[in-house]
Amino acid sequence: MYHIKMIVTDLDRTLLRTDKTISEYSISVFERLRENGVKIVFATARPVRTVTQFTKLIQPDAAIYHNGAVIHHMDNIVEKTSISPVEARKVLVDMGNIDPDMPLSVEINDTLYANFDVSVYWKNIPVVTTDFSDLPDLPVDKIIAGVSCHKQIDAISKLLPSHLYAEISENKLALVMHKDATKHKAVKSVADKCGIDLHEIVAFGDDYNDVDMLQECGIGVAVTDAIEQTKNAADDLCDISDRDGVAKWIAEKILK
Repeated sequence: MYHIKMIVTDLDRTLLRTDKTISEYSISVFERLRENGVKIVFATARPVRTVTQFTKLIQPDAAIYHNGAVIHHMDNIVEKTSISPVEARKVLVDMGNIDPDMPLSVEINDTLYANFDVSVYWKNIPVVTTDFSDLPDLPVDKIIAGVSCHKQIDAISKLLPSHLYAEISENKLALVMHKDATKHKAVKSVADKCGIDLHEIVAFGDDYNDVDMLQECGIGVAVTDAIEQTKNAADDLCDISDRDGVAKWIAEKILK
């Protein structure tokens, strides 16, 4: 049994099943967490609009989007760590110079702008098709590029200014964000507002963007089909999402 005050969980391939649902069992476990006074936080690379269906089911105390670029705190304060529009446009041009056929998109104010058919990666996602010359003059939460190998990530990283970084996601997308936009830093921000120390938090994840979060929180738990880097960073493992691994771990280690 652990004395835990906050649970932070990634969504895709961690809490969500392969069919992008949350089981009734998992929902019931999170309800028990809430009854026991444990704070619940979602931490995802997803944009806000694609998480609403899940926040309705579990009603987290806070939600971290775009790997930490956007935070919705429980007091309705929205915290953002974005890329300036001028800088974003330069990065898009430079990335296009690496490969003129590179699929590129940006997230601005919960709207996706892209220069390709996004159904290649995401189904049923509203999109504004653009060549990026007419983007709104607003801060950019995240730049996304389709990549085929880690060498492309290295090439993208070399063209970025020091306060931006590129990270691979699901071995097919490069996510470019501000260096202060990470899940770990966002979790720290939420925890500070709640008066909770990082060692009182359990974090669950599966991908590269979860590594720091799992290392820095009190207990880091990776699903058994996570990438090796994430499993190596974790203190413990739980079953896969299709078998409700996160909820089962919580029920056995925290609520038992």
